[in-house]
Amino acid sequence: MEFKDQVAIITGGAGGIGGASAIKLAEKGVHIALVDLQSCEEVMEKIRAVNKNVKIIEKLGDIRDKFFVKEVVDETVREFGKVHILVNNAGTAARVDLEEMTEELWHRDMDTNVKAAFLFTQAVVYPHMLEQRYGRIINISSVSGINGGVLSGYGSSKKGRSGVAYAASKGALISLTKWVAKELGEFNITSNSVAPGGTETGITKGLEYNFDAQVIKRMGTPEDIAEAVCYFASPKASYTTAQTLRVDGGVDIG
Repeated sequence: MEFKDQVAIITGGAGGIGGASAIKLAEKGVHIALVDLQSCEEVMEKIRAVNKNVKIIEKLGDIRDKFFVKEVVDETVREFGKVHILVNNAGTAARVDLEEMTEELWHRDMDTNVKAAFLFTQAVVYPHMLEQRYGRIINISSVSGINGGVLSGYGSSKKGRSGVAYAASKGALISLTKWVAKELGEFNITSNSVAPGGTETGITKGLEYNFDAQVIKRMGTPEDIAEAVCYFASPKASYTTAQTLRVDGGVDIG
């Protein structure tokens, strides 16, 4: 009942962490707006299977476009009346070193991973979350945003590296998380991030990881990350903000 009649916008909702988070929140009664470049029908079917009473809308488009972002938020509010939860999950990762990085790839990762989160946060807060004096903003960052990115110590080969733009963007996303928390805490709007380690998603497909660097020697699942998302999205997390929760199997703990 704690999530009754709440509404969430989730970017990158067609699968992976975004899809798992949508399904987990829908189980708890949250109405869902799924945002992606590709069809979210598979996730929508799973949501209907776990909770037939939940309403769902799908918006397909480029989250780096401020006009599309405004359209998503406006339609969500028209359809559901309010928006309580934002999960900035969509991301890209050019697994390219400094020497090989191009401006095009740099801007793609920075715009998808940071700019889009800024645009969505701004659009849901002003005026919607601010007027209702309530909101939960959850950003999906990465351990690469904490430790500066994976080199040979964690990835067992160059295929496991995180890429300079990806690491920089995820670090920026963590800083954005903290800034928003400071700005909006007085309005009962929290801002937190989840930092996954190696997780079984499309973005990690084909990569190699050295599980000797982890306490829990396996890849994470989208469902592992979704559990953390649900905590931060919960009304019970009202005293938790500006935090980055590592869900990484115990990487780099000494």
